[in-house]
Amino acid sequence: MSSNNPQSNPKPDLDESINVTQAHGRVVRESAASAREKRIADNGHEPASLGIIVACGIVLLIAGGVLDNAGVPFKYGDTFREGYVREKAPGGGDEEPLPKPALAAFSARGAKIYSKCNGCHGADGKGDGANYPSLAGSEYVLGDTEKFAMIILNGIQGPISTGKTYGAGIMPAQGTGMSADDLAGVMTYVRNSFGNSSGDVVTVEMAQKALEISAARENPNTPVTADEIAAKHMAMLPGEPLDPTTPVNPVNLQPVE
Repeated sequence: MSSNNPQSNPKPDLDESINVTQAHGRVVRESAASAREKRIADNGHEPASLGIIVACGIVLLIAGGVLDNAGVPFKYGDTFREGYVREKAPGGGDEEPLPKPALAAFSARGAKIYSKCNGCHGADGKGDGANYPSLAGSEYVLGDTEKFAMIILNGIQGPISTGKTYGAGIMPAQGTGMSADDLAGVMTYVRNSFGNSSGDVVTVEMAQKALEISAARENPNTPVTADEIAAKHMAMLPGEPLDPTTPVNPVNLQPVE
């Protein structure tokens, strides 16, 4: 006698031995493989066979050999001259920099050196009026160049040209490691900036003389004073003057033809 109770039927609708996941994966793979095998290329878009590619390459090699032997154009030896050397591109290689008028070239060098003076004298060269004096119109900056060079190289202590002693009391030496080129540049820059207009160039030769004079002081490596300046350094640095319009190399500051 059969029972109508579904709980009494021990056999499920699907065979328990079937792995549904594996079966589905197999169907997907077989469908993809079938699609690849039966793919139909559009007319005119079939890939070229390897044999055709190889045959074209052989034909091109043979044609190239025939044309070369026939003396046709586009041969390397005819296109490039023997011993030809390509010229350097403008602005490249080891070309010398373009010359500049002496005043402009020296001042440009000096502006870079002066950047370390900004903290005291300011970018405008006017100082702060209390601790650091102005360089604009200063008697120590203008006029005799030897006194100005001694102040830059050794610093100065006590009152300045106006008789005033500023709060800082002492300007430290700036000449340590300074080359003649740098000294010539910064002196030229300050004497022609901030409203100053000496209109001349302190040459490298003059700056070198300043280095020698500084080294020969009785008390080298100590700040100068107003008394020492008045007694020993009220003079122009020796050396041949340089016309401010003379073209010079902006790197070494030497005149060029």
